[in-house]
Amino acid sequence: MFAANFTRKQLTAIICFALAAVTLLVYLPMLWHGFVNYDDPDYIAGNAHVKAGLTWPGIVWAFTSGDAANWHPLTWISHMADCQLFGLNPVGHHLMNLLFHTANTLLLFLLLKKLTGALWRSFFVAALFAWHPLHVESVAWASERKDVLSAFFWMLTILCYAKAVTSDKWQVTGKSQNSSLITYHSSFYWLALLFFACGLMSKPMVVTLPFVLLLLDFWPLQRFMIYDLRFTIWRLVLEKIPFFALTFASCLITYRVQTGALWSSQSLSFHFRLANALMSYVRYISKIFWPTDLALIYPYPHFWPFAGVAVAAVLLAMLSAIFILQAKRFPYLFVGWFWFLGTLVPAIGLVQVGVQAMADRYTYLPSIGIFILVVWGVNDLLNSCPQKIKIAALAGSVVLAGCLICTSIQLTYWRSSPELFLHTVKVTQDNYAAEDCLGKALDSIGKNDDAGKLYADAVRIEPDYPMSQFDLGMNLLEHGDLNEASNHLAIAVQLSPRNPVMQFDFGTYLMRHGNPAQAAVHFKAALANQPDFPEAKTNLAAALAAQSGK
Repeated sequence: MFAANFTRKQLTAIICFALAAVTLLVYLPMLWHGFVNYDDPDYIAGNAHVKAGLTWPGIVWAFTSGDAANWHPLTWISHMADCQLFGLNPVGHHLMNLLFHTANTLLLFLLLKKLTGALWRSFFVAALFAWHPLHVESVAWASERKDVLSAFFWMLTILCYAKAVTSDKWQVTGKSQNSSLITYHSSFYWLALLFFACGLMSKPMVVTLPFVLLLLDFWPLQRFMIYDLRFTIWRLVLEKIPFFALTFASCLITYRVQTGALWSSQSLSFHFRLANALMSYVRYISKIFWPTDLALIYPYPHFWPFAGVAVAAVLLAMLSAIFILQAKRFPYLFVGWFWFLGTLVPAIGLVQVGVQAMADRYTYLPSIGIFILVVWGVNDLLNSCPQKIKIAALAGSVVLAGCLICTSIQLTYWRSSPELFLHTVKVTQDNYAAEDCLGKALDSIGKNDDAGKLYADAVRIEPDYPMSQFDLGMNLLEHGDLNEASNHLAIAVQLSPRNPVMQFDFGTYLMRHGNPAQAAVHFKAALANQPDFPEAKTNLAAALAAQSGK
């Protein structure tokens, strides 16, 4: 046997090399992809603070800004570092995403190996994480640095936490009078807390990490079972108060900065969002097992049929009940399932931010729970089979090969904005946001007439989407239809009053057509939301001067 010829340490090194090499190889083509016109201009290509590289004013801005409806200063700083090193060459930005994804893969493998002692199962979970096509969006999209960066700190947090609670000091003094707070005395505990804070400053979706630590206490750390009654659930929760405090603070900050991005369409009542959340859980599971028709934007449907929502609710409830009842016998089922359910809560849409009903990028960390559940479950299922190793190796090879092929195909859609959004429009229905982005992509290569048709269709599908109203208005301006353009631009700024670019462009239109008084109102609105907007300052001065007759 191959494994028999190597020590465990040598096998670990070989597996790490294989994971890194294959991951880098399969994602290598993305280094020659460009930026896309969805978020990349706001995060990188059109962001003056980021383009300036690493500067002290830029770092201060990163910690005080709520731009792009997020507070994630470390993500901003990482983008600044890329611009410092590579300028606006997409190769460098994509390379850093890929390196973070590769590092996350290796950390996940080493983490699971440390916690469970299972070498090959840990490898298989890490390989699924590295090569699953659902994760292409998080890696190939430059703006999703926040995914790979926050996951990096997520892995480091759990590694340090595991070190803190499995150290020799813990084992020796675990029965002492103050044993419930023993981790407070470990430097690894405080290092874990620091990494968690870094994760929150990279992407607030990691707020669920304290709950995942409790799951890991149950399995594989088995801290619920190896100590006396003093180590009950409330003591383990007490131990994590600093983590929960950071979670609470992050939730408050995130809600404040994302208030302007909360989707306010009247159709999205709480009942509708709850129905979408139930359906999304099932859709995420289906895409983990059968990753077809993957898209950057999944639009909200006009309605969810009651029967489908009821089936989804019953299915989720039944699986949860089964895994709870089997928790003592098969603890990995319980941990994997509630890892998946819990880590998706911040992005499941109960509080709706943005226009998407769901998103592939939201599975980057949650899918690990399903991978653990399946890999450990299949291992136990094959325990009684005399050909277990051969069957597992063959089935695993087929699954991983399928993942690599699907990931390679999915990567091709990310070569350019036209290809990405043309694919998105093809695999979804009534996708007004994707049609708008495709229109902007066509606009950028001179296909203005085709772009106008897409903008008009996007407005038809969803009249309350401000970007399509704005883009249609600008397109009509180019075609000389001034009155109709003015109507759409007015609707856009009414729907999105805190968008400085829309306010500025509408003010510019009014200024050019002899209405400096109204133009000044919109320039002031642009500056209220973006004080460091030099063009708005210049145009405001011109508008005020025109009013005074100077």
